[in-house]
Amino acid sequence: MNFIRNILNSRSERNGNFFIQIKNIIGHKPNTISYYEKAFTHRSMNIRDAQGIPFNYERLEFVGDAMLSAVIASHLFNEAPQGDEGYLTKMRSKIVSREHLNELGKDLNLIDLVETKIPKVNFGNNIHGNLFEALVGAIYLDKGYKSCQRFIFDTVIIPHVDIEQLEGKVISYKSLLIEWCQKEKKTFDYQVYDDTGNDELRHFSVKLSINNKIIAKARATSKKKAEEKASKRAFFVFQNKISRAF
Repeated sequence: MNFIRNILNSRSERNGNFFIQIKNIIGHKPNTISYYEKAFTHRSMNIRDAQGIPFNYERLEFVGDAMLSAVIASHLFNEAPQGDEGYLTKMRSKIVSREHLNELGKDLNLIDLVETKIPKVNFGNNIHGNLFEALVGAIYLDKGYKSCQRFIFDTVIIPHVDIEQLEGKVISYKSLLIEWCQKEKKTFDYQVYDDTGNDELRHFSVKLSINNKIIAKARATSKKKAEEKASKRAFFVFQNKISRAF
């Protein structure tokens, strides 16, 4: 246990006073700082607690994801009384989308607090959202539901949740494009292949064809991202037609 504490205490030496940093982010003093130390410890540190349980943020992500969903679902239920289950589910998905959570994590500069043996430049974009979820989980375990709810309102709902704007926000351009193609009886094909570029990270390229005509091309660090990027470009090609269809 002393070994773990020595490693965690080193955080303060490198990043200043960790306790003060967390206090500034969450708006009040932490009760049990170890929850937050865990929320900002990457698995590459290979630390286990006294019970032999891995000491990193991954399990806290699960708790944070559940708390975000619960608080936002309750808010939408109260603020959109005419919305049915499908509408509420879609709206919640827009608020807690991976893209949005990544932006929230970046805004709070959470990656600056991470203990890791991996160079931070090598992390993908999702690290920011993962840390945000872990932080929410730590707040819930440390301070309880009310404090967690207040943090979610202050960082997510009040500054970012405008129901009218969210109604027009696209979650997945690929899903929207496929739905439009199926509705209009158009064929579509995503041709994905390994990119032969000289990038340090592996890339994938995609050609998106509709009715056997190449409409858009894109490249990204995963097949899913490449398909989504190509779909977004294709969406803007057919934007007027898609808008009329829906």
